[in-house]
Amino acid sequence: MQPRCALHCGDCRDILAAHGPFDLLIADPPYGVTSLAWDRRIKGWHALATTCLKPSGSLWVFGSLRYLLADARRFEAAGLRYAQDIVWRKANGTGIAVDRFKRVHEFVVQYYRRDARWREIYNDVQRIPAQRRNNSVRITRPNRVGHGGAIAARDYHDDGTRIMKSVIEMNSVRGRRHPTEKPVALLEILIRTSCPPGGLVGDLFAGSGAAGVAAAMTGRNYVGCEIDPSMAAKASARLQATACNPLR
Repeated sequence: MQPRCALHCGDCRDILAAHGPFDLLIADPPYGVTSLAWDRRIKGWHALATTCLKPSGSLWVFGSLRYLLADARRFEAAGLRYAQDIVWRKANGTGIAVDRFKRVHEFVVQYYRRDARWREIYNDVQRIPAQRRNNSVRITRPNRVGHGGAIAARDYHDDGTRIMKSVIEMNSVRGRRHPTEKPVALLEILIRTSCPPGGLVGDLFAGSGAAGVAAAMTGRNYVGCEIDPSMAAKASARLQATACNPLR
């Protein structure tokens, strides 16, 4: 079955709740760290995310460390709990200041509802090909209980893959449709990890619609919100060109 998608023009705080609940939310909000007219911190979307998530769902948020620290209390007040973070390392960074390191990374942080249990959250961390293979062995440990529970003997068989590391190297988008557009390949990783096949992805700040493209490519359904009419029209056209059906 082909994935279904929809892109709505307007404020996510007015639109998104009517289309949930969601298995996964993606948020790439303005960081509020520059003097650009559109880069203004937005309030109220954190609580929206909590109410829109399924109990087994989670939220991935893009941001600089400065932004994430400034909004830490808002995440907490909204009932969102930190789960983990990854670092997106770019080939080329931003900034021309000579008294600071050249910034070549962004953080992506996962949150889940405080009233949920982590073991019930959908989280299928992706695996990548291993550079070398290990021998299959029988691992024997003393019968004891560690911090993660009972540890017993087990068989280890190398399947040729390794769990993906928390630092992901990927080039920035060239010829961007949006000033802060994220790579579709990076969004694919987040969606495959945190949204079950056939599930529903919500995009609070859709921008160019890259998350919608990633959702369609991975067989997930998608609902996005973009407040800029011009950008929303471009994102809608982009989604129509992908293999997804309109979602009403």
